[in-house]
Amino acid sequence: MSAFSGTYVEAIRQALFDAMEADGRVCCLGEDIGVYGGAFRATEGLLERFGRDRVLDTPISEQAIAGAAIGAALMGQRPVAEFQFMDFALLGSDLMVNFAAKAHWRWGASVPVVFRGPSGAGNGGGPFHSQNPEGHFLGSPGLKVVAPGTVRDAYALLRAAIDDPDPVLFFEHKHLYRRLKDQWEEAPTARLGEAALRKDGAAACIVTYGAAQHVALEAVADLDVAVLDLRTLWPLDDAAIEDLARRTHRVVVLTEASRTYGPGAELAARIGETCFPWLDAPVLRLGAADIPTPASPPLEAAYLPSATSVRAEVIRLLAW
Repeated sequence: MSAFSGTYVEAIRQALFDAMEADGRVCCLGEDIGVYGGAFRATEGLLERFGRDRVLDTPISEQAIAGAAIGAALMGQRPVAEFQFMDFALLGSDLMVNFAAKAHWRWGASVPVVFRGPSGAGNGGGPFHSQNPEGHFLGSPGLKVVAPGTVRDAYALLRAAIDDPDPVLFFEHKHLYRRLKDQWEEAPTARLGEAALRKDGAAACIVTYGAAQHVALEAVADLDVAVLDLRTLWPLDDAAIEDLARRTHRVVVLTEASRTYGPGAELAARIGETCFPWLDAPVLRLGAADIPTPASPPLEAAYLPSATSVRAEVIRLLAW
């Protein structure tokens, strides 16, 4: 690809363009992704460049999208299926969890399919268009789960997901779509399962991913606290997490997903189990309130972890 300068959503579009240029097996399907260019314009221009054989507008049926994508993958294609909102990925979860995730273990079949789409709150989308449903899929062996929080990762991790032989769920935080910008001369690369240290520190560390990392970075900008962006929720970079826990002795797990039974609960449990001898305080688990996402902007802001609330918890942990 040539040099790039643009937003998070434009990096996703560029990744799709480049993957389709590089490999004729890569195709895209989903609701309104062709003529309309996608609800958030992530697929704008793909139809004109690659045609209807490789860019398919589908009915409004997540089950049909998931089934068609899995079938195409089994027939040798590398489909990228878009769910208009990842809230509705649950409608296709039976096929993803009970078929795609099990195919390799059942008869050795590779299912190289990516299920991508927008997730997360912050735009006043209300309870049906603002969820973080990644936790629903993390307990399904056979699925990989990715949540990029930077422009570079949006590009690099999507390319890696498309090249992967296993089914990948790719959660794009829509609050970042047009709020983050970056540029590069050479295309960035990344591997699934590798975390990235966004800020180093010695007094404590925050383990996070997606848009929550920006909340964390703002919260501890002037504190001696590290911020680790997991980038991939499965496979998980246990070594990076354990290294920081051993060095800092205090850990905060921050997610935008619900605090109770969310991904943060498993992360906190793993850290407590494997790093207990090096911890000087309990692992703190911060997340969204255990209620449906409010549509009212002031209520939504109160529902989400903020830089102010995260900072207060970190300071409390430092004083333990």
